[in-house]
Amino acid sequence: MSTASANTSKRWVIKIGSALLTDNGEGLALKALDHWVEQIAELKNAGYDIVLVSSGAVAEGLTRLGWKTRPDSLHLLQAAAAVGQAGLVQAYESRFKKFEIITAQVLLVHEDLSSRTRYLNARQTLQSLLEYSVIPIINENDTVATDEIRFGDNDTLAGQVANLIDADKLLILTDQEGVFSDDPRVHADAVLITEQDVHDASLDQAAKDGSGTLGRGGMTTKIRAARLAARSGASTIIANGLTPSIITRLANNESLGTQLTNTRKPMTPRKQWLSGSLSIQGTLTLDEGAARVIADTGSSLLPIGISAVSGTFDRGELVSCINVNGQEIARGLVNYSSDEANKIIGIASNQLAAILGYGGDEEMIHRDNLVVL
Repeated sequence: MSTASANTSKRWVIKIGSALLTDNGEGLALKALDHWVEQIAELKNAGYDIVLVSSGAVAEGLTRLGWKTRPDSLHLLQAAAAVGQAGLVQAYESRFKKFEIITAQVLLVHEDLSSRTRYLNARQTLQSLLEYSVIPIINENDTVATDEIRFGDNDTLAGQVANLIDADKLLILTDQEGVFSDDPRVHADAVLITEQDVHDASLDQAAKDGSGTLGRGGMTTKIRAARLAARSGASTIIANGLTPSIITRLANNESLGTQLTNTRKPMTPRKQWLSGSLSIQGTLTLDEGAARVIADTGSSLLPIGISAVSGTFDRGELVSCINVNGQEIARGLVNYSSDEANKIIGIASNQLAAILGYGGDEEMIHRDNLVVL
């Protein structure tokens, strides 16, 4: 690869999905893995920092256990993940070793990133590994994850990781050519979207599809991951991982797959964490005036601008802020519990003490704890 012509982005998150990593249900696609590792090694030697988010543990486990279909039972999925993860990491490690590249296994669950302390620990660990030229290989910890704490798919995890390491680029390799104007399996006239702003609403309609038999994600989750990655300034490419030399060709700025550009200003690391790493505990409905001010200026949310409260939450937990049409416009950490919030909606800040019986914060959500979406 010519470093002179290479993309100036030097910190990439590369996500490889289950459909690519399995060889027709007969274990890992080792020849394809050889090809990807060789390309990643080439980028590494050209000065790139690479973090790899890899699916395939459950799929590999299913093959090793002789199971023909993905089970619905959580404990059986966790058993398959435990069996398959060892083989997955071994496959990567042995191949990268040929290029004298050290790898590290990192397993995460949503709970690891919902805690601010653990989020910062994960961020520092990954940054340290990159400083020592190690390639972290990240997967969701399916062995212990439950429905309540899981990311849900590795596309979302890849978007989170892009935020964690302040990536320049998120590359999502899939078995599709990219994002089409409609589902190409159903609509013969569907065309490939070669470049689009990641926040363009037309992508949501274009991405509607089902997921494969081995993976949990579809094109919709990939668009969601791209928007998540954009919060730290990363752009995203969704491309076919089976295209010859796909990784190095993209690094050399060839127009392949779907390029999702990002023109918005990156969020601060704290607001990235607020926007994507916590579980939403409730919803605040804002009146038209408050919704407009929050969207335009990102100022603090006052109780007087709230028209309805739903859900049960405590002080300091994350809530979603929606407008009268039900559209989410912001998220933030509340200064009051749901019980308190129901008492003071629509009330001016100077009247809060009289209603609550004690002096509290003037804001329902302070602007430092509020992120506009």
